[in-house]
Amino acid sequence: MSDDHCATGGDGPGTESRDALDPAAEQGGPPYAECVLCREPTEYPESHRGITLCPVCAWQEAQRTACSG
Repeated sequence: MSDDHCATGGDGPGTESRDALDPAAEQGGPPYAECVLCREPTEYPESHRGITLCPVCAWQEAQRTACSG
């Protein structure tokens, strides 16, 4: 399984700009903080303090740190 789950593609054909994928631009909401791992927008506002992770990175981080019993 690859850890490049959220990595944005290059400048090649078929890639969309980050502005087109930004939920704040689509919904007119507050600017959202970037995920510290993959730089995708999170569900937290930019004013949120601490480490911000997108839902995918948060889930994968929980899987990595879970007790393997």
